[in-house]
This record gives sequence, structure tokens and C-alpha cells, in this order.
Amino acid sequence: MVAATAEVVPRLTTALSGPLNSIESTILDYQARIESWFRSQWRKTSVPLYASVDLRNAGYKIAPVDTNLFPGGFNNLNPVFESLCIQAVQSALERLDRPVDSVSIVPENHTRNKPYLENLAVLQRIFEKAGFETRIGSVIPGLDKEMQIEMGNGSSICLEPLRRQGSSLLVNDFRPDLLILNNDLSSGIPDFLQGVDQFVMPPVNLGWSDRLKSVHFSFYRDVAQEFAALLDIDPWFIDPMFRNCGEVDFMKRAGESCLSRNVESLLKAVQKKYDEYGVSNDPFVMIKADSGTYGMGVMPIHSAEEVHDLNRKQRTKMATIKEGQKVTKAIIQEGIYTHETWGTPGRVAEPVVYLIDQNVVGGFYRVHPQRATNENLNSPGMYFERLAFDECCNSPDKEQSPDAHPNRFYTYGVIARLALLAAARETKSL
Repeated sequence: MVAATAEVVPRLTTALSGPLNSIESTILDYQARIESWFRSQWRKTSVPLYASVDLRNAGYKIAPVDTNLFPGGFNNLNPVFESLCIQAVQSALERLDRPVDSVSIVPENHTRNKPYLENLAVLQRIFEKAGFETRIGSVIPGLDKEMQIEMGNGSSICLEPLRRQGSSLLVNDFRPDLLILNNDLSSGIPDFLQGVDQFVMPPVNLGWSDRLKSVHFSFYRDVAQEFAALLDIDPWFIDPMFRNCGEVDFMKRAGESCLSRNVESLLKAVQKKYDEYGVSNDPFVMIKADSGTYGMGVMPIHSAEEVHDLNRKQRTKMATIKEGQKVTKAIIQEGIYTHETWGTPGRVAEPVVYLIDQNVVGGFYRVHPQRATNENLNSPGMYFERLAFDECCNSPDKEQSPDAHPNRFYTYGVIARLALLAAARETKSL
């Protein structure tokens, strides 16, 4: 594959790449077995409509750290990947047990967030090119007529009021066969979505008002163990260890002892693995709100004592997430360094892989010039670098080394599909 620019991907800036290269080599060697295994899994379990998976590549380990079932960054994908998105949408909707010809996208209420609106415009274009009449049905308070928003690049997007009529949702007088949620329902499932007679994808109970990261990563742990057995590797190389507590209240310091104990336990478990594989980095963990997105409610911790020493500003940061929702549960996740950098001087970067149905349809790098390798990059100041290839890297090149760009991206796609499979099983269990 030919790179579109000289600076095509981040560099892996650690010497501790032996185990990772071994994993990548194994994935390349067993490509046919892996693809056969995935096909067998997709026959057993329906796949979420779409997802994005945040990965971290430490050189000695690569694993997902977050799986978003309401992805909002399709505008950050390389436009060359659009044909893959179109084919994936067609495949997904043709397998539904009733015909679908028309679609309404139900978005977040981010009318001033131009990148998010660009994401909606790209999604609408993908579904329209896939052959489905597509409208954007908004529930912005007070919206009673079409809202045309200029995008600043000569194009515009039209938001139309979504209204309830009986058990159906309509966009003006347009009744879609399928409602596509691009709203993660952080503040709960609204009444207008209860009991509708149309398809809703993803299901409303996968919103962050009901879904827990600890549940997802429990399913992922099982998937990682099955996959590791298939390849005869240690599942730790692809699986972030985690612990979780019951009720917590960061402002009242409720649950603090539970957090401290689990931090200490997890740090010891990570150190044991570091000792086993000769990793010289200091272990750390990420305390995260057990639900939610946008990188909110996330904090790196390096010792149990840090939990007791959080100042008021830090506790306030952890106490609420999107739309002011209070954090009542937390997951303590193994911290994974990102040892990829973009550009000169090197800026810390991490890959984000996008999927539609069971297909990898592209991705980008999240880059942050002010963050360290052990910090959350999904924070103000980040920017995105599209994968700079002429076509998506769905197939490896076995004639090149394991860390060659097509092979590394194939590996990323495999790990992202493992997270997608975990989300599929998670959905089936609801």
C-alpha cells in the first residue's frame, strides 16, 4: 500500500517491543485461523450497528481501553474509506428481519459543536449512498421547524424536529423504518423512545444511563481468553486487567477505602506481569467513571495513597460526567502506556478504530501535544490525524515485518473486533 504522505503513522518509541512483535507475528501467521474464528463468532451473535474502539500500544502490550457504541467521529475518517462504510451499512441492514428503506439519525443536541455536526453529515451521506432515504430527527428543546446549519466549508446540514405519533416517531411527516441513535443517552432513556414500533439501533438500553464499562470488560476478558487460547499466547498481552467497586461518591469520599484497596491490588498484579516479561516501566492504573464518554471522569493513579490524597479540584473533576450526571460507580483499569508518537518533536498518540457491523471501516490517531504517555489523551487540546493510506488496511502484507504499517493496522483491527465481539455478547445478554 502506498502512503499518501511522508509522515504516515506514529513511531513506536520503546525498545520493549519484543512481546508485541511476537504477538503481531503470531496474528499474521494465523490470519486464516483468526478470520475463520471471527466468522464462526458472528454466526452466533448479532453485531452492534457501529462502534469505535480506543486502543493503547505500549510496545509490550496492545489492548482496548474504551468501546463506544455511539461513535461520533466519522468526520475524522479518511474519505477514501467511505466505500467500505457504504458496503458495511448495506450488509448490516439487509440482514435485518424486516425491510428497511428509510432511516432517521437521532443525534446529540450539539448544535454548536461543528465537528460533531460534520460527523452527522458524513453519517447521513454514508446511509444515503448505501441506498436509504435518510433524515436527521432532532429533539433539541423548542425545535418546531427545520434548522439549517452552515458547516463553514460551503455545505450545510438540516436538523428536523422529531415527534411522537402513537407508537411511531416521525420527522415532520416522514416515518423512518429505522431509528439510528447517535446519542449515548447519558441522562437516561427519554419517554419519546419508549415502546416505539420501529427498529432502534443501537438498542436504547446500551446507552450510558444503563451500560457499565466493568460489564463490557468482563465480556472482553472472556473473549480475550478464548482468542489467546486460539493463538497460544498470554491473554494479558491483549487484555487490560481491572477491578471495580460498588457505590462511590468522590465529593463525600464514600467508597474511598474500596478504591484504595483495589488500586493496590491491581498495581501488584500489573507489577507481577511486568516482572514476568521484563518491563521496566512503573505500573499505574486509571480510575474511571463506570459509565460515560468524552474522556470525562478519568484519572491516572500510581499508588493507593494517591486515592486518599485527592484534593477538592481532583474530586470535583471525578464527581460528574457528561450533562452533569453524578458518578456513582467507578472502574479501576490497568493503565497502558502509549508509546506511539506523531511527528517531530514526537507528540503522544493512540489509535482509534471504527467499525460498522462486523467490518473495520477506518480509523485515526488521537494526538495530544500536552499529555504524557501515561495520561488520558481524550481531553481538551487533542486533535486527530487520519490514517494516511490510499485504502484501509484490512489485509496484512506477510512479506513485510510485523511492525510494517499494513500489518500493525491489521493487528489493530483484530483487537478492535475482539472488543466488538465483547460488545455483541454484552448486547445479547441484556
